[in-house]
Amino acid sequence: MKKILVFVSLLIFAGACAPQPDNKNMTSNANKGSEMKSTGAVSEADIIAKEKAAWDAVKKKDWDAFGKLLTSDYIEVLDDGVHDKAASLQGIKDFELMDVTFADWKMLPVDKDAVIITYTATVKGTYKGQGIPPGPYREASSYVNRNGEWLSNYYQETLSHPPMPPPTPAAKTTSSPAGTPAKPPETGPDPIANEKIVWDLFRSANFDGFAALLVPEFIETEADGVYDKAGAVKGAKGFDFSQFDLSDWKSLKFDDDAALVTYTITSKGAQPMKEYHSSIWANRNGKWLALYHQGTPAATAMAAKPEMKKM
Repeated sequence: MKKILVFVSLLIFAGACAPQPDNKNMTSNANKGSEMKSTGAVSEADIIAKEKAAWDAVKKKDWDAFGKLLTSDYIEVLDDGVHDKAASLQGIKDFELMDVTFADWKMLPVDKDAVIITYTATVKGTYKGQGIPPGPYREASSYVNRNGEWLSNYYQETLSHPPMPPPTPAAKTTSSPAGTPAKPPETGPDPIANEKIVWDLFRSANFDGFAALLVPEFIETEADGVYDKAGAVKGAKGFDFSQFDLSDWKSLKFDDDAALVTYTITSKGAQPMKEYHSSIWANRNGKWLALYHQGTPAATAMAAKPEMKKM
């Protein structure tokens, strides 16, 4: 949860300039907290191989092979917005990938038929003949089991950026008498409704309520770093959430126990900035909790970069 450009990069929701957690500790904590580390159906090595195959298809300009790795309802979130499969396949044809190196692979099971893989990519290439920033880029792809075949149904990319100065702390608010936060509404299978509950918790400064809606192994990816649950909750405490408008809500059902929500966050003011955000919600023992979140600052007219992989 952080800020990028001049705009606050929000966590599911919102960010903060909390110190970056140690990646080793974050991974260890995630493994301890997850009851679904192994799906029993697909390994991390299998998913990494599929993700690398997608990049290889792009490098070879084998669009047919690339398209076969994606579900029909595939969506992609880049710094120019949210794209469906058709738009992604069309846009990527102007991208010339010369070389790519990967690091920091990590798979997070969503449920028995869905996983998400995160990693960083440093690239060399051009878009419409123009050089592109090498990165590194923070990447995420989710894969779902469709009739025994694991296909990508969501991809998001965020150009890494150094942490911004801490924001001015938001004014303290109380959501109920005696300072006791009111109990938030119950979450359910509608990820849009769940995300709106989170934002209501932010606006009432009910951060304990927010923390209760995150799985122990929760991960947040922002331009300035990758954060575990503790870092995400700490980061959310420094912003005035009334200064942001939410729009362009979209959802994607993974299966009966998992779903994705994407939306746009726009700051209020004379020079509004915007970001594209996504969250994955999953059913954990009858309660819907947030598992993953990523924010991507919108490119400015001068700084716009090409769509990189699955566009």
